[in-house]
Amino acid sequence: MTALHLRSQSRMPRARAAMTPAPWRSLTRAAAAASVVAATVLLTGCAATVVMEPAADSNNPACAGVIVRLPEFAGDLEQRETNAQATAAWGDPASVFLSCGVPVPAPSEMDCVEVRGIDWLRDATEEPLTYFTTYGRDPAITVAINGATVSGRAVLEDLANSVSTVPQERSCLSRVDALNEQ
Repeated sequence: MTALHLRSQSRMPRARAAMTPAPWRSLTRAAAAASVVAATVLLTGCAATVVMEPAADSNNPACAGVIVRLPEFAGDLEQRETNAQATAAWGDPASVFLSCGVPVPAPSEMDCVEVRGIDWLRDATEEPLTYFTTYGRDPAITVAINGATVSGRAVLEDLANSVSTVPQERSCLSRVDALNEQ
């Protein structure tokens, strides 16, 4: 197969062991969902601050490096103030929610997409919100994006410079590459 063909296939995290759904997924989704629900329920139409919950490892110094480098706009949505450490939100009403310090994902069969050098595990089980969690970076970062409001790819492209400050330790592979490694 050509390199172009391999790139067009679904990507998944590199793993030598059998791939099974990881328990981190429900923890990450629950934490992100709680942040989104809290933000949605507690916002008023003119409130400047988005209410969110910090992730378990939000005090990781690498999260501070990410947060201070975040863009003013993500997918053409203006950044909003949040009340929790290592979090960010964009849009009015907020349509993009970022949380740094979420559980680091283990190898998984979830779809993995690469955007500007960042590998993201994609969880679209709660559409219109789609959750993207960095793969191969510690601390991990989850971005919840309302796809009915803004393009997920555009947001991830805008966040890439900030997220790339966390060193990548592992990367996703195509399914073919993963099979060849076993």
